[in-house]
Formats: sequence, structure tokens, C-alpha cells
Amino acid sequence: MIIVGERINGMFKDIRRAIRKKDKGPVQEMALRQLEAGADYLDINVGPASADKAGTMVWLVETVREVTDAPLAIDSPNLEAMRAGLEACKGSEVMINSTTGKQEDLEAYMPLAQEYDASIVGLTMDENGIPGDVNGRTEIALKILASAMEHGIPTDKLFIDPVILPVNADQRQPANVMKAIGEFKLLSDPPPHIIVGLSNISQGTKQRPLINRTYLVMCMAHGLDAAILDPLDRELMDAMITAELLLNKFIYCDSFLEAYRR
Repeated sequence: MIIVGERINGMFKDIRRAIRKKDKGPVQEMALRQLEAGADYLDINVGPASADKAGTMVWLVETVREVTDAPLAIDSPNLEAMRAGLEACKGSEVMINSTTGKQEDLEAYMPLAQEYDASIVGLTMDENGIPGDVNGRTEIALKILASAMEHGIPTDKLFIDPVILPVNADQRQPANVMKAIGEFKLLSDPPPHIIVGLSNISQGTKQRPLINRTYLVMCMAHGLDAAILDPLDRELMDAMITAELLLNKFIYCDSFLEAYRR
């Protein structure tokens, strides 16, 4: 599994406070803690912490870069902030999080991925919103894949996100997303990566950690190979590692949790 650590985000109080005070310490500590816990990428999101999206994005990237050269995922709906973040990451591995299947978004973000040799997340939503069925999601995924191919972006740099909705808002959608994951794996050979923003499934519920880890394992069984999540949730990471074992991704030993982390 490819893990994108979600915690450097202005939505979280500690990071929002650090951004507003320009206090590097909490941001750098969070970066290192997530990497130690198993993150492969660090998501960088200004969120509501600053009106200067581009300037703050650069500050966040440079702050994290002082303590690690790990891959970053630049997360912003603001095109100026996205470009500023990519420029600050120039010369290192980076991910664009994200584009939608809207034509105007594909025309804006796919050239950026090409220019900066970046991986890119494509959300299966378009001008009509998020499809309620598997076929609608698959059609948008195919459109995103075609756009990536037109811009010379290989499938190993493309991450398709079927877009999870909160289970308490529409209980039919978790099953539809799992079915869509299986369909996405058939879009090309080799297939694109399939990624989810895991915490969306439990938004507004009272058993968030339990719902998150249960759904992650279920999605992995359908072919999910990447997730944006909180790697500091030890039980969630243990569930992910155990699912990898049961899916025959590595060889069993009694200390498999410790061995995987090493």
C-alpha cells in the first residue's frame, strides 16, 4: 500500500495554529512522525489557515523540506497554490492532489503533471457531480486515464479516486465504491493506482476509527493500493499491514507487524 499522510493540513487545529504563527516546529514534528509511522508521501494542504494560499503553500513545503526529502502531495483546489507548491518541490518526487474529471480541470492540471513530472490523483466527479453508480464512476475514470495518456503521464503515476461519501449520508455508496475499484483495475494494463481519501467514509459518525480501518481492509480486498489517511492511527496501520499479509503481499512470520515496519 502507498500511504499518503494526511496530517499536515490547515484543517487540523495544531497545524492551523502553526501556520498562522509561522511556527515551523509542529509542522516538522508532524512530518517526521508520519514518516516514522509508515507514510510514503506527506500531503501538504493549507486549508483555511491562510488567505495567501500560494505563499503559505511554499512556506509549508520549504518547512517540511528542511527535515526530510520524502515525496510530497500538493493538495489544493487553488491552481496558483498548486503551481507554487510544485515549483517549491522542483527536482523531487511529488504528487498533485488532485484534479477532477471536469474538462476544464483536466486541461489545467494534466499539463502541470507533465511539466513537473508529477504523479496525479484524479477524482471521479465531473460537471454533474459524483455519480451514484459504478458505471458513472468508471466512465469518468476512463476519461481521466485518457487525458493522462494524452499528456504522456504513465499509469504508474496516475491515481484514480472513486470518491468515498460518508456512510451516514448514503449507505449504498461504500459498496458501490468497492465495485468501482474492481472496475478501475480493468481500465488498462498495467492499471492505474487506486486511491481513496479514507477519512471521508466516517465523517460525522461516532465510531470513526473502527469504520475507517474496517473499510480500508474491505477496499484492499477489491484492489485498492493507496490511501490518504492518518498513519498515526496505530490500529488502522496494523489492520492495513495484516490485510497486506492476508493478500499474500509478503511472507508470514510471527512478528509480521514489526517486520513490515522495518
